[in-house]
Amino acid sequence: MAKILTPPLLTTTVVGSYPQPDWLVNKEVLRGQLVPRVRSEHIWRIPPENRQEALRDATLLAIRDMESAGIDVITDGEIVRESYSSHFVAGLDGIDSDNPATITSRAGNATRVPRIIGPIRHRGAVEIDWARFLRLHTTRRAKITLPGPFTLSQLAKDEHYHDQAALAWDLAVAVNQEARALEESGIDVIQLDEPWLRNDPDSARRHGVRTINRALEGLSVRTALHMCFGYAFLRRGQPVRTYEFLAELSDCAADEISIEAAQPDLDLGVLADLSAKTVALGVLDHSTPIAEPVEVVAGRIRAALAYVAADRLMPAPDCGMKYMTRGVAFSRLLALSQAAALVRRELS
Repeated sequence: MAKILTPPLLTTTVVGSYPQPDWLVNKEVLRGQLVPRVRSEHIWRIPPENRQEALRDATLLAIRDMESAGIDVITDGEIVRESYSSHFVAGLDGIDSDNPATITSRAGNATRVPRIIGPIRHRGAVEIDWARFLRLHTTRRAKITLPGPFTLSQLAKDEHYHDQAALAWDLAVAVNQEARALEESGIDVIQLDEPWLRNDPDSARRHGVRTINRALEGLSVRTALHMCFGYAFLRRGQPVRTYEFLAELSDCAADEISIEAAQPDLDLGVLADLSAKTVALGVLDHSTPIAEPVEVVAGRIRAALAYVAADRLMPAPDCGMKYMTRGVAFSRLLALSQAAALVRRELS
């Protein structure tokens, strides 16, 4: 394989997901699921006997789109996943996704979630084939994302542990085993998605950092932690502008902290709390249907440089891009790479 490209100053990255093609997934059914917590066979347009080939083709399209847009650190687009969490959960013992429970979410919606019915055990690496596929098909730096253990503990009905901290700890052990397998694949970055740290800051303060550190224990590959307010597409009319749990992450083991900043118009002064970390800062607002102009994105990057040195700042989307059209997602990534290049020239 060709030599892996070295990222430049103001390295651009994606958070994780990229839009699945319409020929692969029924987008109306997917949107109606409100981020499925269990496997949802009926979202797929391709029958199981032909799906692996279709998934490979769609993943390669996502890789090539990210490369063509000029993004420095890319993912597999999470093309094989119904949601950021459900694919990994299906590979764990102690979880029943086939007979889910229904709970009421914080937003008041009835949500089907897996049931915790026994001790959590890692059965085998779930994402390893796609990590290898990504590594084989790009010379860019490659990142694979995993659901974080704290968030996973909040996305199931616990019928076994009856202790969130104990459940999160065993999930962290399982995530760590998955991450160690991914490290062997040659992946450059492993990211944990932990949006529920913000949703439940009290529990996060009690055991969030300890749990995250267990999930990242013993890894030598670069690690990242993503925090956000949820898909902007799904939470219109629910304004949120501050992180109640952020400064505490300066003590976690992750090398990078990825946060949503553009859509909530985040006060960038909070970045001072993360002075020991590289910051992947969201500069693409996903709540609008049209890609922002390059100069708008560049302005957000310039504003962040007042708080974070250029060698610690990674311009990124606010969140995953799963619910967009491919055209809009590509336009946004192109604006991101062009804005970073513009500011990079200004710094030289």
